[in-house]
Amino acid sequence: MIQLLNSEKVNLISAKISGKISKDEVEKIHSQIHEILKQNSKVDFYFILEDFDGYTLKGFWEDLKVDSAHISDYGKMALVGEKKWQEWAAKATDFFTSSEVKYFDLKDKELAKTWIVS
Repeated sequence: MIQLLNSEKVNLISAKISGKISKDEVEKIHSQIHEILKQNSKVDFYFILEDFDGYTLKGFWEDLKVDSAHISDYGKMALVGEKKWQEWAAKATDFFTSSEVKYFDLKDKELAKTWIVS
């Protein structure tokens, strides 16, 4: 489930993500990406991954399509999580993109928020 959070930064998608992400939820984020790109050159992300179990198969496929279509539109990404594999995924994302990606433990989510809005 993706729960969108309020953000003061106009080019930031901020969300708490838990459970499994479906295709419909990825499409909701995709429409937000398009709205931001109408007025900004880059989209930043602040995602809190709490009790996150990954994707449904259709959700994963949709996320791959969105990322491949918009990878050059992504700016900074703050991923806040609670599991080692999430940290590894953040490092892999940082390696494969030109985006600046940082992983933060849940206890450091305020630090992540400060970093993403700076």
